[in-house]
Amino acid sequence: MRNIPLCLITALLFISTSYAELIDKTKTASIEQFSSLSQLTSLQNIQEHSKLTAPHVYELKNRFHVRSLFVESPSLPMVDIQLTFNAGSARDQSIGMNLYGLSNMASQLLDEGTDHYSAQEIISTFESVGAKFSVSAHRDMFIVKLRTLSDPAKLEPALDMLLEVLNYSTFKNSSIDLVLSNTAVGQKQLKENPSRMKNIVFYRTLYGKHPYAEPITGTQASIKRINPENLVQFRQKYLVRQNLNIAITGQLKEKEALKLVEKIAKHLPEGEKATPLPAPALRSDFNIRHIPYKSSQAHIIMGEIATTRDDPDYLALQVANRIFGTGGFNSILSQELRVKRGLTYGAYSSFSFMQAAGPFSLGYSTEQDNLLESLKIAHRALVNFIREPINEKLLQQTKLGMLRAFPNNYSSNAAINAQLGSIGFYGLPTDYLNRYSDELNQLTTAQVQNAIRKHLHPDRLTIIIFSEKLDKAALNQILQDNLNTYKNKERSKTSTPSNANELYHLPKEEAPLPDSFQHDTPALISDNDL
Repeated sequence: MRNIPLCLITALLFISTSYAELIDKTKTASIEQFSSLSQLTSLQNIQEHSKLTAPHVYELKNRFHVRSLFVESPSLPMVDIQLTFNAGSARDQSIGMNLYGLSNMASQLLDEGTDHYSAQEIISTFESVGAKFSVSAHRDMFIVKLRTLSDPAKLEPALDMLLEVLNYSTFKNSSIDLVLSNTAVGQKQLKENPSRMKNIVFYRTLYGKHPYAEPITGTQASIKRINPENLVQFRQKYLVRQNLNIAITGQLKEKEALKLVEKIAKHLPEGEKATPLPAPALRSDFNIRHIPYKSSQAHIIMGEIATTRDDPDYLALQVANRIFGTGGFNSILSQELRVKRGLTYGAYSSFSFMQAAGPFSLGYSTEQDNLLESLKIAHRALVNFIREPINEKLLQQTKLGMLRAFPNNYSSNAAINAQLGSIGFYGLPTDYLNRYSDELNQLTTAQVQNAIRKHLHPDRLTIIIFSEKLDKAALNQILQDNLNTYKNKERSKTSTPSNANELYHLPKEEAPLPDSFQHDTPALISDNDL
């Protein structure tokens, strides 16, 4: 020991002491961590406590008769305001022929200048009070959002500027030219992205002349036809009081929220409510469309026109879709295409519920050599899912997963306000969020199966395929064989339904598709490209 330097001995003592302290701290932290577990609510009890967490929604009755919903959220000094107009891209043609993309362009240019303020002054006003302003167009909706501090000194100037923009936007030619120049870049990217192109072709093929047929952002040719007068006419016709519902969430009292509603409604022109959209025409047979596309992968989307958001079968169809195509790798579609056969990296299915009947679709990509085999498997999976009974245990698992995930829909002020916007726009009851758990729990296998068989038809699908080549005759035969095989099974009564005995275990933590937004991806494409 006499030969060991004093500095080394000191260092060793320091290290040993620090290590001992670290062990003690780790033990203490572990004890605290495990003791805190008892305070957590078990996921198994989420059904019992879900009602306690759903926010209370106030219906704000106002003298202007604008449907207005409010949730008080005192934890943050913030206010979220959403104005939802019945003015999506489905209304573009009502202003003039071949003006696809009109509502989307209005959403992009709304804050680009008014009669009294330049674009920079508008931006500076919002920034000076810490407010966030945004506008977006969908097929059904035109949405204006404002997030600001609840302090009246911040909220009032932000709201005044929002109303200024809504009432007096000028839509100058210089701003339109900027949108057109940006389009060229998006057009090039689109042609290199078959996943986006197939959605556009799918909607066009499915809806024909219906207002839902064209992409939200229009086409290269259509947006070149749009002028400032068209945009002003769109604003004057659709961004009006009678075509609006209001959602407010934040640190306000009910009377304060009502005051905001009255101010917004008062300072918008009264106008008229948009007329109902026409019902789309339904097919009675297969419609196969092949788009030659040179790639190592083939891209497929198939589906049909299904139903509207206000359909009583809405919740049953959401459950069905989660079982079939949105339950992760363990959904039926992914199991058949990926897990069992390795034909794709991922497959999905979805319903788009809108004012007029929206589509059901399923899609995936696969190697060119596997194209026909994958189509056979995907279509057969859909046929079996529609016609065979749903496993009771599978249904209960699915419902439990959806119940556990539903609080994500009101986990933040923004999420709550988006739900309020959807509830108001589609005319849902004020207590929708509170009733959700009970209605989901009460769903039976018979109800889900009846909804599937009512709205899904494996013999009348529109099928869009981007690939180098396609043997259409062979594909038609495959589709007919799938239909005939099941008919023969029904006659013989000797088959055992695969869905009845095979249980797919869905991930319990996955959230259902949000109810608030329409998930069509805007994209541009020329009128003659496809």
